[in-house]
Amino acid sequence: MAVRPHALDRLLRPVHRWVWDDAHRRGQKLLRFGLTEADGGRDLSRAAELTSDALLRRLYLRHALDEQRHANLFRQRGRAILAALPEGSQAPTFQANMFAPGERGLDDLRVESEKDASLLAFLHLSEKAAAQRFAVYHEVLAAVDPPTRDVFADILRDEAFHMNYTYAQLKRVSPKRHGFRLWTARLSRLWKGYLRIATAIANVMGGVILTLQYFIVLPIFAFMAKRAARRLRSGWTKPRDESLLSSQY
Repeated sequence: MAVRPHALDRLLRPVHRWVWDDAHRRGQKLLRFGLTEADGGRDLSRAAELTSDALLRRLYLRHALDEQRHANLFRQRGRAILAALPEGSQAPTFQANMFAPGERGLDDLRVESEKDASLLAFLHLSEKAAAQRFAVYHEVLAAVDPPTRDVFADILRDEAFHMNYTYAQLKRVSPKRHGFRLWTARLSRLWKGYLRIATAIANVMGGVILTLQYFIVLPIFAFMAKRAARRLRSGWTKPRDESLLSSQY
């Protein structure tokens, strides 16, 4: 089954092309993708230990091995890109992670607290979103970096399998409520997406407020402190009432 990019990603293709055009940014993003894939593989291994379904256990273990292989591919390609850069090259300060994220993994999902149906629904949506993003990355990298494009082409085949098996197993495990499970997982992903956006906005607002305080509020207090210091006499000052020093009472 061929995976097509999401409609929004197709509209943002020029942005994706700009994000992946910089070799330093490209290498760093691939290294981060590798970390996410490795983390997802560990969670899937834990899910295989917890499930009582023998078929799901085999599928989870295969999925975990695929995620570990993806992590190795991303890391190897990312290191190769960074190693080929000229000495002294500067990394871009803006990584554009919001525009070109990798696979979200399990989004810090507590595997121990999830049942098979809810975990399969979440995995299906996560794998589908990752496959659609990787498909647009594969397209924009064709003219920029063919070896990296080939890495995504290899991984996309596994992502398509992951997307299909999770949906098929969800229908098997929860034949009557699989639609409800998917909608519940969608709402959970939307909520986590909102939290990520809110956190990013809060970080920006916090930086702006602190900057304004530093350049506007603190100079006012510094100016007032200097004015007060100029009114003070230097050296010892005679007390107004010497009797105050004659007794402690």
